Amino acid sequence: MKKIFLLLLVAFAFSSCEKDDICDAGTSTTPRLVIEFYDSLIATPTFKNVTNLKAVANGMTEGIVFNNTLASTNPLRYLTNTNKIFLPLDPSATTTSYTLTNNFGAFNANADVVTFNYTKKEVYVSRACGYKYLFNLTNTNSNILTADIDNWIKNILIVKPNLETENEVHIQIFF
Repeated sequence: MKKIFLLLLVAFAFSSCEKDDICDAGTSTTPRLVIEFYDSLIATPTFKNVTNLKAVANGMTEGIVFNNTLASTNPLRYLTNTNKIFLPLDPSATTTSYTLTNNFGAFNANADVVTFNYTKKEVYVSRACGYKYLFNLTNTNSNILTADIDNWIKNILIVKPNLETENEVHIQIFF
């Protein structure tokens, strides 16, 4: 009798789980800002890799992790050498500023501050996944970059102001 009761109890426990109780790994979540880098000296848009780029948002101490396979104590995990990066926007604010440092750690390191202004919309995904945020960039190209004497970033172009997925480029940076 105890075995039947235990079997019924186990069957009842598993029958209460629904598909919606587990958030599928393929479910779309809050998208990050997708930025591609281009060579500003060539008339035809040509990809250009940044060198030892470090991206630090206001309030962060270490920066965005680009190489999560490296140990948390390894400072190289915060650097990237590529022509495309993904940066999260702060869903609790309407502005996020990043200090983007090219050639971080070198004698010719150069830091520019880029500020993104946006509106946000909270969207229900499912019971298991909760909510995600969609963003709409409200910058104009003239106020996205904080000018300094020696900007390494020469131009910023918003190509897709609506951040709905990470499958498309939102910003192009020319340097």
